[in-house]
Amino acid sequence: MMLKYISLPLVAFCLSLFLQAKKPNIIFILTDDQGYGDVNAHGHPYLKTPHMNQLRTESVSFDNFYVSPSCSPTRAALLTGMHEFRNGVTHTIVPRQQLHKDAILLPELLNTAGYTSAFIGKWHLGSNPGPEKRGFNWCSTNQAGPLKHFDAPFVRNKKRFQSKGYREDVFFDEAMTFIEEAKEQPFFCYLATYSPHTPLDAPEKFIKPFRDAGLNDTHATYLAMIENIDYNLGRLMKFLQETQRDQDTIVIMVNDNGVTEGLDVYNANMRGPKCTVWEGGTRAFSFWRWPGKWKAKVVDNLTSHLDVLPTLCKLAGANIPEKTRPKLEGFSLLPLLRSTKPVDTWQKNRILYHHVARWPSGFAKVHKYTMAGVRQGNHLMLRSYHCGNQGCLKFMSQCQALRIIERGGKNQVYARGTAQFHWGVSPRDKWVLFDVKKDPGCRHDLSEKKPELIAKLSASYEQWWESTYPEMIAKGGDLGDPNQGRRASVRDKEWKAKKEANAP
Repeated sequence: MMLKYISLPLVAFCLSLFLQAKKPNIIFILTDDQGYGDVNAHGHPYLKTPHMNQLRTESVSFDNFYVSPSCSPTRAALLTGMHEFRNGVTHTIVPRQQLHKDAILLPELLNTAGYTSAFIGKWHLGSNPGPEKRGFNWCSTNQAGPLKHFDAPFVRNKKRFQSKGYREDVFFDEAMTFIEEAKEQPFFCYLATYSPHTPLDAPEKFIKPFRDAGLNDTHATYLAMIENIDYNLGRLMKFLQETQRDQDTIVIMVNDNGVTEGLDVYNANMRGPKCTVWEGGTRAFSFWRWPGKWKAKVVDNLTSHLDVLPTLCKLAGANIPEKTRPKLEGFSLLPLLRSTKPVDTWQKNRILYHHVARWPSGFAKVHKYTMAGVRQGNHLMLRSYHCGNQGCLKFMSQCQALRIIERGGKNQVYARGTAQFHWGVSPRDKWVLFDVKKDPGCRHDLSEKKPELIAKLSASYEQWWESTYPEMIAKGGDLGDPNQGRRASVRDKEWKAKKEANAP
C-alpha cells in the first residue's frame, strides 16, 4: 500500500494545515458611546434594533460585563488585557490617550497563531505608533475622525481614497472587503465605529421616525446613529451567511462605555452616563456568537473587557509570552462560553477597579479617591466627589462638573435637568456601597449595613492604587498641558455651532 511511503513530516504538515483551517474567524465590533440600554432587547422604548436583538438571542450574553468609563481607556484595556493605567492611558486627549509603546496587543498575539488582523474605524490610542505597527496587517479609517460623517476621505493600507455615503456604512463595507481578501486564512477583524459619538449626524431616513415620535434633534439623531449600526450589522451577518462563513466566524459586539446623548431618553434604570463611576458609566452589553459551538444564554458572572484578550488567545491557540502572563488582569471566558449550565464558581471572588481619571494633567496624585469605584459580585463601592484641590478646579475637568452638582446644578453633560441624579455627588471622604443587581439606580447606600465589605474593598483599593500609580505615572498617565481639556471642549462646541449655522 502507498500509505507506508508517506513521511511523518508530511503528515504533520497536513495535520497543521487542517487544524489551522478549523480555527474560527473573529469579528469584534466595538461601538462608541452607545449605552447598555441602547438596544431594543434591553427595554428601550424607541429603538428598533432587530439585528442586535437577534445577535443577543443567538449569543452568550454577558449581562454583568463592565468596561472603562470612557473611550481610550476601554480600548487600551481591551487590546492588552491590562487595566488602562498600566498602559499610561488615562484620558481621551493627547498625550494621555497614547498607548505605551511596549504594550503587547491582541492582534500581535493572534498573528503568531496564523491569523491576519484588521483594524477598521476608530483607533483613539495615539499615533506613536498607530495600529499599522501594533499587529494589524490591514488598516482602514477615515480622515477627520468623528467630524466628517458623509463622503469622508479614507486611508486604507496607507492609500487614500474618496468614499461615498455615510461613514459607518463605509466602515462595514471595508470590513467585508478585508474578509474577502483574507480568503481561507483565519482572520481577526476589529471594527470600531465612531457612532453614536458626538458630533451627531446620520442619514435623514434614520432620523425622521424619531423626530416624528416627538424627540428633539439631539435624541433623534443619536438614536438614528444606533439604528444605522443595527442596519449595518444586518448587512454584515447576511454577508457571512452568503459567503458561507457564518458557522466558522465568532461575532462579538460590545459598547465602549456608558450612555451619552441618549441618557435622558432611557438608561435601563441605571444611574450615571459615560465618565461617571455610577453603574451606568461602565456597564456594557457583551454578545458572543458562535453558531453550533456555544449555546445561547444569559450569563450573570462578573466579567470585563479585560477578559477579551485571554479568551481569544485561548480560542486561537495563541501563546502569551511568559513575561506578559503575570501582568494580565483578565480571565478566559471559555468555561462560561462552553458550559450549558451556570458556573457559579468561576472567579467568584473577582474584584474590578474603575477610575474616571479625567483630572487636569499634573494633578494625578490628589485624585486617588475622586470618581473611583471597586466592584465585587453584585456590589459596587464608590466615591463620586471632586478632589477639593483649588489648583485643579481652575481647569476644565470632572471635578468642575461635580462642584457644579454639589452647588445644586441640574444640568451637566448628557443630563438636562437630571444631573443631580446622574452626576450625583456622594459624601466627601467616604465610600458608599450599592447592590447594583437589586438597585441599579444606586439609591440605597449599604455602607452602614456592610462595614466588613467596605473594609475589605477599601483595603483592596488601597493596595491596587499603590501598586498601579507608579506604573501609570512612569508610562505617561499624567503628562500634558492641564488646559487641553478646555481646548478640546471649545473645539467641539465651535464645530457644533458651525454645523448648526450651515444647516438648511
